[in-house]
Amino acid sequence: MTSGSKIRRVREALAGVRRLRAALLLVLAGLLAAPAWALDLNELMALLAQRRSGEARFTEQRYVRGLDGPLDSAGVLSFTAPDKLVRRTLTPRPESMEVQGNVLILSRGGRTRTLSLDAMPELQGMMEAMRGTLSGNAPALLRYFKADVKGDAKAWTLDLMPTLPALAAQVRSLRLSGIGSDVRGIEMEFIGGDRSVMNIVPGPAGS
Repeated sequence: MTSGSKIRRVREALAGVRRLRAALLLVLAGLLAAPAWALDLNELMALLAQRRSGEARFTEQRYVRGLDGPLDSAGVLSFTAPDKLVRRTLTPRPESMEVQGNVLILSRGGRTRTLSLDAMPELQGMMEAMRGTLSGNAPALLRYFKADVKGDAKAWTLDLMPTLPALAAQVRSLRLSGIGSDVRGIEMEFIGGDRSVMNIVPGPAGS
């Protein structure tokens, strides 16, 4: 016959196992609920550098002081590492902007104009904000901006504050946001109160 003390010992052992199991389940639940590891600038750049080229559709709203509503546009963006960026606006009227290296090509209404970014440091800084982010080139960004990263690989934001005087005289700030290696949004605030908000959907036009 089993003694009462032995039964108590078995019950205590089972109770201890149940408590240990409950504690392990709590720890596991905490790990699963914990947020993903926060990114720093170098980690974000490494994540973005994984994508060497891509195409995306965009919509943009430009808010201009003195106008009641935004100026809307839409089109296609494409990027090829390390430094080729093309923006093709389809509406409200067709036009394109292509940047490769330090050369900017603007096309509108059958007319084309070629410019050197070296002569326009403020425009070069804005181009580097986009190209540097898309290519994961931290030195290019830090040449023109102070950078602050928030979030993790699932959802991140990159705030850029101009440090170049010629750029800071025109642009107050830029904020790029994304998911993983995809840039999903670009917001720019200009000196004087104007701003633009661009939403980006990865994938070729018509997809």
